[in-house]
Amino acid sequence: MARQRHGATRRQPKGAAFDRWLDLVVIVAVMTAMVVGLSAVLAHWLLT
Repeated sequence: MARQRHGATRRQPKGAAFDRWLDLVVIVAVMTAMVVGLSAVLAHWLLT
């Protein structure tokens, strides 16, 4: 008889905590870049 797996997701390896931290850093960096870029575009449109 085959062994049954419980749950839809597999267990994360020990390095997964670093991956989650790195994902968070990347998300924050991208959001910051988008806010700065949008602010620059708006400032350019409003000040010219």
